[in-house]
Amino acid sequence: MPEAKIVVKRFDPKTGKFYNKEYMVPYSKDTMVLDALIYIKENIDRDLSFRYSCRMAVCGSCGMVINKRPALACETPIAKLTQPVYIEPLYNFPIIKDLVVNIDDFLDKLMKIKPYIIKKTKEPEEEHIIFSEQQEIFRYASVCINCLLCYAACPVYSSDEKYYGPAALSLLYRYYMDPRDEGKEERIEIASNKDAIWKCTFVGECSNVCPKGVDPAFNIQRLKIIVSTSILKSLILPKLK
Repeated sequence: MPEAKIVVKRFDPKTGKFYNKEYMVPYSKDTMVLDALIYIKENIDRDLSFRYSCRMAVCGSCGMVINKRPALACETPIAKLTQPVYIEPLYNFPIIKDLVVNIDDFLDKLMKIKPYIIKKTKEPEEEHIIFSEQQEIFRYASVCINCLLCYAACPVYSSDEKYYGPAALSLLYRYYMDPRDEGKEERIEIASNKDAIWKCTFVGECSNVCPKGVDPAFNIQRLKIIVSTSILKSLILPKLK
């Protein structure tokens, strides 16, 4: 079985220093980067730290930078990568240890966009049916797994930590478009915040690295249209009365 050279950019929280460490790992056509990291952890270096859970590209916890591109380690085959394979922690986040980053900032921003259905009227006793054509509008924006690859790829977030970021704003669009949601005005106000949609420069890297095809760049531009239309209506309609 051939061996791959894996170079991991590691971080020692005790000294505050970064260093690269090389490992030789056997691989086949089905060996993913996550498999290689687990092999290293179990057979070579038990001190190596990284996150993972489902191993099926569902939980989003194994996001990291592989050969300078944010990706999920569980679905990136070693055989298709240029060697040596260089693995780094996600860009733009504080590093706890090795490949483990602190995502508290994202969680704070996620709560700001109110990632839940807002109801102002009493829930009907019968079920709330959503038809397929209604769901299709926001379905693809609902499959975000919070892997944070989009934040690692976003040039705006890399230079401005106050920016809400692609995933949070994409989810804001998702809930705005949900026919069950009754918080449209609140969501427009959130989107209009100076650190929200207007800071997006539409580079599109967030959509390029998204493993689920959520296309946050597109969703943010749709939010810009929604907010702009709302502002125009508020300016024009009073004059028509």
